[in-house]
Amino acid sequence: MSDQIYNVLFLCTHNSARSLMAEAILNNLAVSQGRFKGFSAGSHPSGKPNPFALAQIQSVGLPIEGLRSKDWDEFATPGGPKMDFVFTVCDNAANEVCPVWPGQPMTAHWGLPDPAAVEGSDKQKRRAFSDTFRHLASRINIFASLPMSKLDKLSLQKKLAEIGKTK
Repeated sequence: MSDQIYNVLFLCTHNSARSLMAEAILNNLAVSQGRFKGFSAGSHPSGKPNPFALAQIQSVGLPIEGLRSKDWDEFATPGGPKMDFVFTVCDNAANEVCPVWPGQPMTAHWGLPDPAAVEGSDKQKRRAFSDTFRHLASRINIFASLPMSKLDKLSLQKKLAEIGKTK
């Protein structure tokens, strides 16, 4: 893989929290590194971002403009952007039959518990979103630091799988 700009798609069932936060994190890195373009989508999109996810993104100074809940079919069409990487960030999407992505991108499962499923006070919910955001940011930073041009496909696939196991 060369020094190109890599398109990365984060998938989750509802595309309302984890995948949107991952998209925002990667696109923030992309501004500074110029190596990635992040996207997100869901198998059964909720139609709107989770307000706690948007609040978390904003709380660390990242923009939320343009973030929306999208169906993954938007990216599985021949006219859609060609993905280089596709990461599932929730357990449900990992178990679903994914579309065939044009260009056969590299895939990995980076599942995390759903912060939107946390019940309790707003403080407890904010903590869950903050923890999820921190885990995603850690994984995405590791991913973004990989020497893409120096890794063969098998080595890169192994690294992507290892990243999904980091806490």
